[in-house]
Amino acid sequence: MAINKNHEFEELDGVKCGIVEKNVSPQRVAFLKKILEYNKFTVVVVPSPPPKVAAAPVAKVVEGEETPAPPPPPPEPAAPETFTVGVTDYTYNTINAIYGRLLKTPDGHVVTIAYWQQHEPVSLDEIPYYEEVNSCIR
Repeated sequence: MAINKNHEFEELDGVKCGIVEKNVSPQRVAFLKKILEYNKFTVVVVPSPPPKVAAAPVAKVVEGEETPAPPPPPPEPAAPETFTVGVTDYTYNTINAIYGRLLKTPDGHVVTIAYWQQHEPVSLDEIPYYEEVNSCIR
């Protein structure tokens, strides 16, 4: 049971894991796996369970009346193939790792939130706000 939404853990393939992200595409899995393995985490990836489907409504039968046969249920669309990504360090917290500047890219830069969310193709090291202020005082 997670303390809050930012610190989830569960058992994946029989191993207790800290959850990095759920319901991610295969391309996102490759991206996350590359970063996490570079930072020496053991990554566990399992297929996400299919979404729950609502039960079909039941037709009421009234005595003495003929009811038409219910229409056949529509074919269910194929669920997109998604995965759950976790790391064996169940104390892992994505928010702390990114904002604490604990993750590095393979080219040596600090992982920023824009890079993590794949809004930028390259992680540009940002100077933390507190270092900018202190440099002005000197």
